[in-house]
Amino acid sequence: MERSPVPNAKPDPSAPSASEIPGSFLAHAETAGAHAHYRDHLRILGARWSQALGETRFDAVRLDAGELDYYFLDDQSPPWRPNPHFAQWVPGVDCAGSSLVVRNDGRATLFFLSAEDYWHQPPALPERIASALDVRVFKSAEALARGLREATGNGRVAQITRHAADDGAELNPEALIARIDWDRAQKTAWEQDCMIAATARAVRGHLAAARAWEHGRSEFDIALDYLEATGHTAAELPYHSIIACNDHAALLHYQHYDRASASPRRTLLIDAGAAALGYAADITRTHVAPDAPDATLFRALRDALDAEQQALMHHIRPGVRYLDLHEAAHRAVARILTEHDVLRCSAETAFARGLTRAFLPHGLGHLLGLQVHDVGGLQADRSGTRVAPPADYPSLRLTRTVEVNQVFTIEPGIYFIPMLLDGLRAGPDGALLNTTLVERLMPFGGIRIEDNVVVTADGVRNLTRSAFADAATSTLQDGRQHG
Repeated sequence: MERSPVPNAKPDPSAPSASEIPGSFLAHAETAGAHAHYRDHLRILGARWSQALGETRFDAVRLDAGELDYYFLDDQSPPWRPNPHFAQWVPGVDCAGSSLVVRNDGRATLFFLSAEDYWHQPPALPERIASALDVRVFKSAEALARGLREATGNGRVAQITRHAADDGAELNPEALIARIDWDRAQKTAWEQDCMIAATARAVRGHLAAARAWEHGRSEFDIALDYLEATGHTAAELPYHSIIACNDHAALLHYQHYDRASASPRRTLLIDAGAAALGYAADITRTHVAPDAPDATLFRALRDALDAEQQALMHHIRPGVRYLDLHEAAHRAVARILTEHDVLRCSAETAFARGLTRAFLPHGLGHLLGLQVHDVGGLQADRSGTRVAPPADYPSLRLTRTVEVNQVFTIEPGIYFIPMLLDGLRAGPDGALLNTTLVERLMPFGGIRIEDNVVVTADGVRNLTRSAFADAATSTLQDGRQHG
């Protein structure tokens, strides 16, 4: 039984380059090479679940995809999203009402609901799944429920879902979920391919958004251009895109889209992702208008943060604590703020006295995968021992030690948030804040630079920077062909 399920996983060399994604990725996923890669992924999942079920003494687990959930007093529903534990086995398929049974020897059977219906199109299984999994197809939910009862029998069965079935299964056992959450941090080669595709898709959106902003378009228009470039509907995005102009960028999760263009145009902070077969990319970039008042100073801060973010990458290797990376980011922000006279003290004083926490109130990053904030980030081991973030950094989502094949974000920020800076100004260190300069910078809102990285044996592979470089190369080649 493998203990480290994905030793030295590497992306599929037959996968299309970033410049070819997303147009050909779904087609590539149905090729013979991709089918083999997906079957390798399923074998790894089978070994993980077999180990976890054995350790927790379950005979089988039932993973329900989930049902549509309707708005209160309405017949309309939010967009359906699958149980992520189910989706890891059956990715990218709209199959509400289906279930997967995994036995303690790692064998899995998909109970697939494809109900006859003239209101909605029934779901269909892609060939990669139909050929790799044991599949039983049912035309009604009632027949599927009977099939599940017959399959699970009288053994000790776990059920991972939102709503318990009336069949004696143990609902969401913490010990079992903790082991699988721990394993999910290590991405298989097939999962990494999906995330490479998602990243390239998101980069296309970011480039389109930047062009729209440069032409003076509104947050709403930028959001539409982003969707068109990524080929997504809003419901297909892994999270609600943050498209924040000017002081809206001071809100970490700004949730609206102004219909009117920002005037004057100062900044665009865009935190927006994309998905490929359910796997997410999560990218943030900050753009500064060249002719805005104080743009030179704010751009200098942005460029300094970008350089420090890239420098942080050199500190990432297996065995490093993510908390140490987070503290290194705060030290970097302290250097930037003191070198640019935002804080009038030494960088060491700014860090030691916690002054950077008013400018960088969020965590450096998080695990990434089927969920944007992927699971297992606060675990110390497979049994689920929790490592809470320190009191000084309550928003930190990742306290684990860095391991090969983890995928996470690196996203330092410098924000000018009135409520936090007011507190700093009123406190014992208020005299260290260059209030005059801060007032000039507040209309720009904030800065964040976010990349997605895969941990390798000797460092990281930066998926985001690679995708931007591939997009630039593709644009250059297109220009030469049409020049």
